[in-house]
Amino acid sequence: MSTPLTEKPAVEPLPRTAGAASMIDGHYAPPPKDKDGKMWVRTSAIIQADPQTLYERWSDLESSPSWQEEITSVKKTGPKTSHWTMKSGDKTIEWDAETLASEPGKRIAWHSTAGDIHEAGEVVFEPAPAGRGTIVTILMMFEMGKIAAMWETFVGRNPKQAVVENLRHFKALVEANEIPRVYPVPHGPRGTIGSLKESAFGEKLPIPAGSNASQPA
Repeated sequence: MSTPLTEKPAVEPLPRTAGAASMIDGHYAPPPKDKDGKMWVRTSAIIQADPQTLYERWSDLESSPSWQEEITSVKKTGPKTSHWTMKSGDKTIEWDAETLASEPGKRIAWHSTAGDIHEAGEVVFEPAPAGRGTIVTILMMFEMGKIAAMWETFVGRNPKQAVVENLRHFKALVEANEIPRVYPVPHGPRGTIGSLKESAFGEKLPIPAGSNASQPA
């Protein structure tokens, strides 16, 4: 497997021990440290489906609003390019993206090319031990500053948390054909700290369109 993200000229080459699927002594290596204006996140999940099925679901970019938070539309603009739109109320973020590598049943790499979002990412699909599903691993890089401030204000989550939540949504949609979420949560007043956590973790964000569950008012 090639070194992740090196297809994007603006991104520093990653060491072999820090790629999306790199292993050290049987464990995933950590992602690169946040520095030089870049924010990194890597997260994994075991999904009960085969790698080729997951690759095909992920490759269907125009279905991304069904499991990615706040994404309202994705339109393919070419064999390897697409236009993305996020909306929250009357606010909108738009950007263009390009697929850099696409290996059926194995990996997909991409980067933004223009617009409000500056990111690069890779998703890797690896068979889990004993045929128990597929390990899906995402490595993403966001250029901080504009993106971090905009995304947290607009979406209500840190970009890193959004990546984690979107992988959970993808897993739920593949395995159960819906993204479950109970709202309102059956609890009393949470106080100042509880309310801050609720806001920080985006607990009141509308769930993606792929779910049949009720959304908060």
